[in-house]
Amino acid sequence: MTALKKIDLPEYNSSWAEFAVDGMTCASCVRRVEKAIAAVPGVTSATVNLATERATVSLLDLGATEAILKAIEKAGYEPRIETHELLIEGMTCASCVSRVEKALKAVTGVVDASVNLATEKATVTFAGGDVRDRLEAAVRKAGYEVAKAPSQKLHATAEDRKARETNGLKLSFALSAVLTLPLFALEMGSHVIPAVDHWIMNTIGMDNARIVQFVLATLVLFGPGLRFFRKGIPNLLRWTPDMNSLVVLGTTAAWGYSVVATFLPGLLPSGTQNVYYEAAAVIVTLILLGRYLEARAKGKTSQAIKHLIGLQPKTAFVLRGGEFAEVEISAVVFGDVVRIRPGEKVPVDGSVLSGDSYVDESMITGEPVPVRKTQGSEVVGGTINKNGSFTFEATKIGSDTLLAQIIKMVEAAQGSKLPIQAMVDRVTGWFVPAVIAAAALTFAAWLFLGPSPAVTFALVNAVAVLIIACPCAMGLATPTSIMVGTGRAAEFGILFRKGEALQTLREVEVVALDKTGTLTKGKPELTDFVTADGFDADEVLRLVASLETRSEHPIADAIVEGAKAKGISLVEPKSFEANPGFGVRGLVGGREVLVGADRALSAAGIEVASFADHAEKLGNLGRSPLYAVVDGELAAIIAVADPIKETTAEAIKALHALGLKVAMITGDNRFTANAIGRELGIDKVIAEVLPDGKVDAVKRLREGGRKVAFIGDGINDAPALTEADIGLAVGTGTDIAIESADVVLMSGDLNGVPRAIALSKTTIRNIKQNLFWAFAYNVALIPIAAGVLYPINGILLSPILAAAAMGMSSVFVLANALRLRSFRFA
Repeated sequence: MTALKKIDLPEYNSSWAEFAVDGMTCASCVRRVEKAIAAVPGVTSATVNLATERATVSLLDLGATEAILKAIEKAGYEPRIETHELLIEGMTCASCVSRVEKALKAVTGVVDASVNLATEKATVTFAGGDVRDRLEAAVRKAGYEVAKAPSQKLHATAEDRKARETNGLKLSFALSAVLTLPLFALEMGSHVIPAVDHWIMNTIGMDNARIVQFVLATLVLFGPGLRFFRKGIPNLLRWTPDMNSLVVLGTTAAWGYSVVATFLPGLLPSGTQNVYYEAAAVIVTLILLGRYLEARAKGKTSQAIKHLIGLQPKTAFVLRGGEFAEVEISAVVFGDVVRIRPGEKVPVDGSVLSGDSYVDESMITGEPVPVRKTQGSEVVGGTINKNGSFTFEATKIGSDTLLAQIIKMVEAAQGSKLPIQAMVDRVTGWFVPAVIAAAALTFAAWLFLGPSPAVTFALVNAVAVLIIACPCAMGLATPTSIMVGTGRAAEFGILFRKGEALQTLREVEVVALDKTGTLTKGKPELTDFVTADGFDADEVLRLVASLETRSEHPIADAIVEGAKAKGISLVEPKSFEANPGFGVRGLVGGREVLVGADRALSAAGIEVASFADHAEKLGNLGRSPLYAVVDGELAAIIAVADPIKETTAEAIKALHALGLKVAMITGDNRFTANAIGRELGIDKVIAEVLPDGKVDAVKRLREGGRKVAFIGDGINDAPALTEADIGLAVGTGTDIAIESADVVLMSGDLNGVPRAIALSKTTIRNIKQNLFWAFAYNVALIPIAAGVLYPINGILLSPILAAAAMGMSSVFVLANALRLRSFRFA
């Protein structure tokens, strides 16, 4: 089991800022907001994600916050303004207040900041992005400290907002349904059931029935349906129509025509004074139902983030005044001594001071086997202690913990835009105007070419075209799959540092692996120890390891560790002599011991022929044999090697099963490298490569246009990780390697590589399914809504059915994306 290595993300680049945007409902909205922000001077790029409702902006001018907010508002949307309170420590006068305020206002995304010296609080108004870390950094840079305030939880705030939105849609749908049901029964019942028609005529009369329908439909449209008008009409007036605009046009046309037919029937041609109140009301009701189901499904796409956030305990037992006391997690500071009892969660990252236990790190690494923790071992916040107890010193807290970094990494990947999204962006830029044009053309065609009553046919079909078009599905197709896919990957201990890697990884044809620390454990171990007849294995190993305690060679360390692992007690040698290139000799427990290569034994006049078969076997495995001599007699043959990880062979088989070629790049000699290659079934072995030659090796593997993934863990792997089409860093490796990679495997298990590739393929396949549905739906049903089938078989699509289809289209895309939550890799 490899130990879990903490990783450090690169610092947040201050030229990037996030803005939360409310009111977006479809891909057209995304395109419009991106264009509006990109047009602001000082903005170099803008990426908007419909699923997370956030805009990520690259800035040259860090003071462009206000202009960006105005641009979002001008485009017809609402930048989400949120407020934070920070507890500031170290302020003593008004100059301190001014200094802190100035520092906070300089942070990109901050709208305003006010500091109160008496309460020592700073109230910061900002544009919805996760800026707390940058606010704290700005305060510290100004020379002050920020106390942790347990009430500040951005994620909780976001969850509350989403819950309010979902509940609001639920109530709006319920009210709309209650008002629509009698309206629908009144209108459709009179057409379908003669008894209902007879009852209406003999009681309230048709004119009064229409007035009742008018009242109910008006309440639906301008009550629960008012949300569509608030967004749709301003966008129409700006000539930037969106999904809401289509609903407004469709329902208003049906409602307005019905109002004229009810109160001014003389304005309409004879035989066309029909009412469509029920169509307008049912359309609003069904679209609200679709929005409600969509909001619920969107909430489920972020389950992985919720799960990660839920891993951290709310409190910790910290040493205070000589006793352990329970405190809020936010009150834990660097250097605190924390006590962990059986079954408790580790609250923050730290180093074990005392105690012995096993800790379940599966929620971080994906590896199910608990890891032993003793003095000096590192522990990670969010992991679960099993049966022992220990104390540890807090070394990383708050946003510096590994769990917080993982959450940041997952959120960054979820908010990214894949190359496949570019095509969607191009289409959605003109989609809604094209639908409005298609509806106008449909109305004109039916009005001038259609059968009598032409006005009725023209209205019904034009409304159907407006209602059935669904840019929402196109806008959600990619980001929802990314959110679920990257979240599922995190559960397996696979972190996509760059969202683009999710698409690139599936195109890989060759997987190149560094040997040391990636294929192997990265640390020499005693792998073979065979004694000659007449010698006790444990006694010989005790003598050899005791002698090697005086050596500084890595092979000596491996022999010593091997003896200790067997519980063999060692003694101090009486004498010690090292002969570089040959071996070591000395006196241990009154016995003369020699350990070295065959040439050392030849110089001492000792034959090694009795171990010839063993030596040949070790040579075939790429291991160089050593020999032990005790009191002038050949006692044992020894081999020390960097052993292959237990899961390496299985991982390579899985890569082959995916149809990939596997290459190994190593600095080892060709004989040893080929031996390992044969043992593991590696397709291509590139040996004797100097550290700066790994980049050239990757370039050679890319010849012929092949996509190459490189997996490494060391500092010398960083250039190759950058050069490869996609770099995967083993999480037990160095921070430099991790920062150079596109994907991080949190554990040392190479099975994460085929799992990541399989998940990439599955996620992109899921995205393509969503895009196919979104485009095929619109391409197929808009012409049907326009009435192209009517001349063939007399079929027309009711606006009510169009509304149901449109609502379910987005739900289908979300439901398909959520299937990724059940991804498994055998």
